[in-house]
Amino acid sequence: MTLNDPRRVCTAHHSRQTVGGAHPTTARSAVANPQSQRCSLHAALEVVPGEAADYAPLAAYHYRDEKPRAVKAVFLLRPKQPLGAFGPRSAGAIVYCMPNPRVEMRRIATAGLFAGLDRQTELALLNRNVRCIARLAIEPPFRGIGLATRLVRETLSRVTVPLVEALAVCGAVHPFFERAGMQPFTPRASVEHATLLEALSAVGIDAGASPASIDPHALQQQIDALPSDEAAFLERAIQSVLKSHGTRRTMPGGLERTRYLLTRLTQRPMYYLWRHPTLEVSWP
Repeated sequence: MTLNDPRRVCTAHHSRQTVGGAHPTTARSAVANPQSQRCSLHAALEVVPGEAADYAPLAAYHYRDEKPRAVKAVFLLRPKQPLGAFGPRSAGAIVYCMPNPRVEMRRIATAGLFAGLDRQTELALLNRNVRCIARLAIEPPFRGIGLATRLVRETLSRVTVPLVEALAVCGAVHPFFERAGMQPFTPRASVEHATLLEALSAVGIDAGASPASIDPHALQQQIDALPSDEAAFLERAIQSVLKSHGTRRTMPGGLERTRYLLTRLTQRPMYYLWRHPTLEVSWP
């Protein structure tokens, strides 16, 4: 193993973490200088600004397939010099985007800062003061050594807004956002979650206490067998739920959409918020 081998890391950062939805790869431990408090791999990488296109080679390692929208900033973990067979490729990337206006936990985390405003004012205030970490991906050979935490920590202040937020489905299991200094907020059942469960119950379909245990094929068969009036009622509820889901709002009825809806019922991401130490929220 050479100094330029990406597996050459220190035990101080030997924690398992999954970034981007792929299985973690635990790097082997080898220290060039036992007195050093910083692993050689961390020292060999630097955080640099990038472009939206730079995220593309790492996109396959993130659990979300769709391309991030309204990208405002991209930062890369890039080798200062080529790392052996890995070469000069980026070891990780983080993508900051404009905020989604429909994030319920934001109102709780900000003590209602964005509540009670007309739509236009709310959007203007959000766009001026908030950015969202939309994607974070680390190459498999570089996982488990704290690079995700470092990438978040070193870039939060570089987007120069008072508030940075993030949503993470696996946040409780892999708390790198929290380790980077972001404050976690435990999710609660969303309005759309309750709306969908109530609509299913109203037409005689019991989603139960654990939607994760529902067979999507069986659920689709029940939906297909509904009388026309009940089917129309459920469809209105589904359209109401999907209206804030980007391109998903036009998904046609069928098994694929049912799978997606069940995913929304079972995935309740953790919300994270970071406040800039010197910048204050300002009105447009």
